[in-house]
Amino acid sequence: MSYDIQLFRTETKEREQLSKDENFFDHEENLEPFTEEQFNKLKKRLEGYGYELIKESEHGLEYKNKEHGVDVLLTDRGLYFIATWSQDAIFEAGMTASEFTDTEEFVKYDPQNGGWEEF
Repeated sequence: MSYDIQLFRTETKEREQLSKDENFFDHEENLEPFTEEQFNKLKKRLEGYGYELIKESEHGLEYKNKEHGVDVLLTDRGLYFIATWSQDAIFEAGMTASEFTDTEEFVKYDPQNGGWEEF
C-alpha cells in the first residue's frame, strides 16, 4: 500500500472543479500537459531535492529518493509521488509537492487528504 500525491498544472484543477465526472483523473485528456520548459524545470527540481533518475519508460521518468522511501513518476501531464506508509516518506512527498507549487503554475492534489491543497 502507498500514499499518493500528485502535482498538476493549475488548468487541470480549474477543469476538474468544473467537471461533474467522478473519474476525471482517469481520462488523460483532462490533464493539461506540461510545457517543455515546465517539464524540464520539474526534472531539475527533483534532482535538486535528492531524487535520482532510475529509468525512462513509456510512462515517463521514474525517480527514487532512497533516503525517504519515495518514488516519483514524471509524465507529460502529471508528477506523481508514491510514498511508503512511513511518516517520514509521507511528510517528504507532501512537503516536496507543496514546495513545487511556489511558482503558482502547479497545484498539489492529495486524494487521501481531501483533494486540492488550498492556501
